[in-house]
Amino acid sequence: MMSDWRTIFGHDEPYDEQRDGIETAIETARDDGFTVIEGACGTGKTMLALTAGLDLVRDPDSQYERVFVLTSVKQQLRQFETDLKTINANLPDDWNPISALTLVGKADVCPYSRENAGDIDSQSVYDRCEGLRERTRDLTGEGGSVTAQNLASQARTQQTGLADSGKGGAAASYLETAGEPTPYPPRMPEYNDVEYCPFYAQFLEDMPEDGDPIEAVPFDFESMGLIEPDDLVANSVQWGTCPHSMMGALLGHVEVVVGNYYHAFDPVTAATFTGALIDDSTFLVCDEAHMLEPRVRDLVSQSVGDSTLRDAESELTRVIQPVKFDDDDSGHMTADADLVRAELEDASVTLFELEETREFIGELREEIDRRVRKHLEREHKGWRANITDLPDEEIPLRDPTVPGQDEISEWAENRGYNGGTWARAEAVGAVVARILDEAEDEDRERAALPAGRALGEWYRNDHEKYFREIVLERTWNDREPNDSWRRAYNAQLAMQNCVPSDAIGEELGKFGGGILMSATLEPIEIFEEVSGLGHLEKDGRPIVERTYGLNFPESNRESFAVDAPKFTYDNRGAPGDETGTRQVYADAIRDVARSPGNVLVGMPNYAEATWAAEHLRNTVDKPVLLDESSADEATENLKDEFFGGEAKVLVTSLRGTLTEGVDYRGDRLRAAVVCGVPIINTASPRTKAVRTAYERQFGDGFTYALTVPAVRKARQALGRVIRGSDERGIRVLVDGRYARESWNSVREFFPPVEREEFQPVSPDMLSFGLERFWDDD
Repeated sequence: MMSDWRTIFGHDEPYDEQRDGIETAIETARDDGFTVIEGACGTGKTMLALTAGLDLVRDPDSQYERVFVLTSVKQQLRQFETDLKTINANLPDDWNPISALTLVGKADVCPYSRENAGDIDSQSVYDRCEGLRERTRDLTGEGGSVTAQNLASQARTQQTGLADSGKGGAAASYLETAGEPTPYPPRMPEYNDVEYCPFYAQFLEDMPEDGDPIEAVPFDFESMGLIEPDDLVANSVQWGTCPHSMMGALLGHVEVVVGNYYHAFDPVTAATFTGALIDDSTFLVCDEAHMLEPRVRDLVSQSVGDSTLRDAESELTRVIQPVKFDDDDSGHMTADADLVRAELEDASVTLFELEETREFIGELREEIDRRVRKHLEREHKGWRANITDLPDEEIPLRDPTVPGQDEISEWAENRGYNGGTWARAEAVGAVVARILDEAEDEDRERAALPAGRALGEWYRNDHEKYFREIVLERTWNDREPNDSWRRAYNAQLAMQNCVPSDAIGEELGKFGGGILMSATLEPIEIFEEVSGLGHLEKDGRPIVERTYGLNFPESNRESFAVDAPKFTYDNRGAPGDETGTRQVYADAIRDVARSPGNVLVGMPNYAEATWAAEHLRNTVDKPVLLDESSADEATENLKDEFFGGEAKVLVTSLRGTLTEGVDYRGDRLRAAVVCGVPIINTASPRTKAVRTAYERQFGDGFTYALTVPAVRKARQALGRVIRGSDERGIRVLVDGRYARESWNSVREFFPPVEREEFQPVSPDMLSFGLERFWDDD
């Protein structure tokens, strides 16, 4: 037991903001409520949240049994791990350490995947794992030919036998990972020519019959404190057991679980892995909560690709054919026919439903093909001659501004495919996947199930909050004909959840209470509406807001809002146009870029970033790095280059990954300039549909769906500059909408403290203000 939360708090004294936040969160959570916190860098939000949650978990009179941390940024995940270690290092000697677990994917903990052994790597691990587990269960389950103990022992004795054989000087070779040897070979063992996973076999052997999986954990996890992925792997493989199964077994028994939004808001992940955490005994910490709405929108939206539909059609054919051949008296008897009939009977699925679903998917692909070709002929005449230059495209299936039935649903109805065809597709897909997993000796994810699930959701979801379209995403497939659009695109039937507030609020409501926090939540009342917290408040659950500004010395920073012409396309023109507006912005970027040290330049999109970088290369005496839309590895390399060596300028899009969630602590960044308000493309059909849905739900679609998220992007970029009490730096916003009140001003969407700090200046006074600040440095 504890006297108060200070026993858990990991430092000598809390900041005033931390003290207020911790006590507010504890009191609110005791009433089943949520605390919403905007706290600038330096507030100590991670320690605040962990202390509040753990105080409740360790209180025997509290309903809370665990803290569940969700964050969308790896750096923040590491901060929670660091603070957990700090808490444990400073607990009283007679206290047990806080037990905690970091959740990661199978590729990070599977011993074979980590070492690229056993014909498993990070790309194949999910399919291979499921196949190996199923075969291991089949070998050892009811009616199986061997026990789990025998399978694990055989894998061990294969090594011993090799070492003892004396043939050719052979020696036992053991798979090693996380610095520990495992008792198994690097290759995948077999039993009667059937591959199986010895780690999973050992887990099955250790599992008590009808018992809690925690009883299969062979190490003392409660004394370990934070269990990071390498710790989990090392402690598991020493005992020859499966690290991923250990992760699942530990989930409900540690005091803190650190994961990401998928673990709570992705329906499949929650149903198959983390569901036990989602109840009123869990204190939720939602970090980087400004990303909650867009991330959950993606998770609760649905899409199915043309290639997936193609594979599903093929899978249906492979299941239908054995029965058809068996029934046609042509002598083409197949052993699979009995298997198919038995599975269909068990699942209450008929052969007719299989055939109808296959026919439906085939005709659906033909209709997609017709619509894509028609669109390309209209928008890109002669597209076959320039197939490598085609852009990503959206083909709306209804007017984005007028809710109503989509054209694919109408097409299906006219073709005689009623709701039953759509609704039964998931059950059909599930039975097809089971049959093929049993009949075909191949580890792969089946297409029929996700295709069927997407088709079922397409039918079930409404046409007001959901927007349906065909999305064409650039790819390349040499196996398709030269004149086919499928050579350049994968088409997706996409269904966007335009207003995810109900889905977010419903999921949040399952937790006992908690904290939602970020450095950029203002306006908090809008955040609460779009994140579904308003629904909880109407149900009587308290929602309490707190806003904490920068507590670092004001003398260490200067903040400017430059009253420049709006940086909109109508004003600036295309990149390369020598307009007066562009010249104003070019001068402002140049002046800030000449600041001592590293400088970050944030532009509304990548095209404008390219323009800014080209201009700076001619006007500043520093290396200029350009961030382009690229893979994670390229972005990481660029970031490392920026941090190393002499001072540089980094130019990026404000919608990229380098303007939030990246640690620019110390001398990594001395100034940041944001140009324009980074509102996404308003001409996109999807954007129009989201705006329309927000208008119907909240009354002001442009503000809720476009302006507020854009301002948060700008504020995130500025937040990279001052990360510690001894850091000095410059923050500059360039656009009249930041500087003065007007019909389209965005100043009202900044918290009052920031509005006061970002005083308006004219473009010609910016250089003077910059020089004055740096002369005092």
